[in-house]
Amino acid sequence: MKVSRSKTEYMCVNEREGNGTERLQGEEVKKVQEFKYLGSTVQSNGECGKEVKKRLQAGWNGWKKVSGVLCDRKISARIKGKVYRTVVRPAMLYGLETMSVRKRQESELEVAELKMLRFSLGVKTLDRIRNQYIRGTAHVGRLEDKVREARLRWFGHVQRRESEYIGRRMLDMELPGRRQRGRPKRSHESYAENALTGDGYK
Repeated sequence: MKVSRSKTEYMCVNEREGNGTERLQGEEVKKVQEFKYLGSTVQSNGECGKEVKKRLQAGWNGWKKVSGVLCDRKISARIKGKVYRTVVRPAMLYGLETMSVRKRQESELEVAELKMLRFSLGVKTLDRIRNQYIRGTAHVGRLEDKVREARLRWFGHVQRRESEYIGRRMLDMELPGRRQRGRPKRSHESYAENALTGDGYK
């Protein structure tokens, strides 16, 4: 296998001061703050804000492609909801089950989805129709519940794998050194525990 020096980049996650440079065959390797991996944007600070914005854009792009169907008054709300769940929502949720999405970012996705559903059903904000009615009419559940369902499914899939599986090892890995100051980010284990407790499974 050959590695291109000009295309090689590296990134430090939660970088501390004093980190040196990396060199490959005598030349300094370019350092970046983010890169794309398997279609998703990975950031050096461990956040996923840019990926969420990408998901929002992908959702709107998908909605525009089928807007001729979604905004057609001759088509029933049930069919519109089915088209939305099949085309638009998967584009918005792609890859989010493996990311630590914040409540604020979930709210951004929720707001965008409700806008799409209102446009599809011809409902304006001034009509003062509740979000629950909009979702019930289109037969589209809450996006937050769908994200939680996907994350729990992914977490269970990894937990059922053998201990040597790379995904399982990465999930159970404890990094050496001291944690940086500030509130720690939520782990997948704590998220799964809170999700199950909140739903009354414990």
